[in-house]
Amino acid sequence: MKGIDCSTRISATVAKQLKETGYGFIARYLVPDKYSKHLTAEEAKIISDSGMDILSVWETTARRASGGGSTGQPDGATAFQLAREIGQPEGSAVYFAVDYDAHPADYDAIERYLRAVGAQLKGKYIVGVYGSHDMVEEMLRRGAAKTAWQTYAWSGGMKSAKANVYQYKNGVTVAGIEVDLNESYGGEGFWNMAGRSKMIDNITS
Repeated sequence: MKGIDCSTRISATVAKQLKETGYGFIARYLVPDKYSKHLTAEEAKIISDSGMDILSVWETTARRASGGGSTGQPDGATAFQLAREIGQPEGSAVYFAVDYDAHPADYDAIERYLRAVGAQLKGKYIVGVYGSHDMVEEMLRRGAAKTAWQTYAWSGGMKSAKANVYQYKNGVTVAGIEVDLNESYGGEGFWNMAGRSKMIDNITS
């Protein structure tokens, strides 16, 4: 399935154009409202009403996950609260971004971050991770995340066979807004305001 991610709030007009262009999902930021890129309940309804699904991503700063458990605990708690407030259904995923060229020396701290996040999500939401090929594969191998959204960046041309979502191009203008382009392969943890979690759908179908 084709999809996008962006920091721009999606209007009904843009959602309609994206759907008509063939996009099936939009990744948006599940972050506090002090960040202008934050997803709102109204926007989630617009995306859902258009027939597209939502992928929730947490990112405040690019290297936040390198802080380990001390940053994972508050991030996970806030993500849980926001998911509840916005109406994200249980069983869907929240992807936590590692938006830099993480090296093996960082992996232990990133694992601690994701495990602290998971403890705060209380088994209600799936822990996903976004980042480079090697990093997402390592976090899946360690069991620190259940789903992976790989970016082509910092990946040396490699594409993980384990990735649920793959971001393959940045900085493209579609429907008048700047977006990154993605494709998905199942088990992503998408959701919509109809209350259906695509993580559950894909696992049980």
